[in-house]
Amino acid sequence: MKLYGSPTSPYVRKARVLIKEKNIPCEFVIEDPWPEGSPIADKNPIGKIPVLEYAPGSYLFESIFVAHYLDHLDGKPLQPKDAAGYWQSQWWQALGNGIIDAVIARVLETRRPAEKQWADKLAREESRVQRATQTAENAFNGGRYLVGKSFTMADLVMGVALQYIDFRYPHDWRARAPKLARWHAGITGRRSFEETLPPGFVKPA
Repeated sequence: MKLYGSPTSPYVRKARVLIKEKNIPCEFVIEDPWPEGSPIADKNPIGKIPVLEYAPGSYLFESIFVAHYLDHLDGKPLQPKDAAGYWQSQWWQALGNGIIDAVIARVLETRRPAEKQWADKLAREESRVQRATQTAENAFNGGRYLVGKSFTMADLVMGVALQYIDFRYPHDWRARAPKLARWHAGITGRRSFEETLPPGFVKPA
C-alpha cells in the first residue's frame, strides 16, 4: 500500500498516525495536489489528499473514508464496541474534523494578498475554533482518553486537530481548556504522533 499526500496536511496526518498505531505496512509518498498537472489528480478526480493506493492502480480518497478503511483492515477498529461509546466517538471525530476545516480555511485566507484578505472570514474561522475547543473542554470528563478506557479514533482525530491549531494558528487555547490540554499532552506523546509531526512544527512552551 501507498499513502500519497503532504507531510503538513492534517487530513493526511490522521491516516499516518493510524498507520503507525496499527503498524500497517504502507509507504508514504509525498505529493503536492496544488500544482497544475499534479499526479494526485490521476489518483483522485477531486484532486485532494490523502489518497491511499490499496492495490496496484486502485485508490481510495477523502480522509474519513481512508481512515475508515485503514482502521478496519485488521478487523480490530479503534472504536468503542458499545453503541453509546461508538456514537460518542463519532461526535468527537466530527468536532475534531470541524476544527481542522476551520483552521485550514483561516490559513488559506491569510495566504491571500493582504489587501484581499477578508477580516470577517478570519474572525469567523477563529470563532469556530474557539467555540469548538470550549465545547470539547465542557464535554470532556478529564480522563486519560476521550471515550472509554482505551485509545480510539476520537483521541486520534482530536489529537491531530488540536496539534494543527498549534502548527498553523498558535495561540493559548490551553488556558481556556486545561482538562483538554492535559489530555492532549498525553495523547501527543505517543510514538505515532511524535513520528508524524509536520516539518517545522514547534512544540508549545
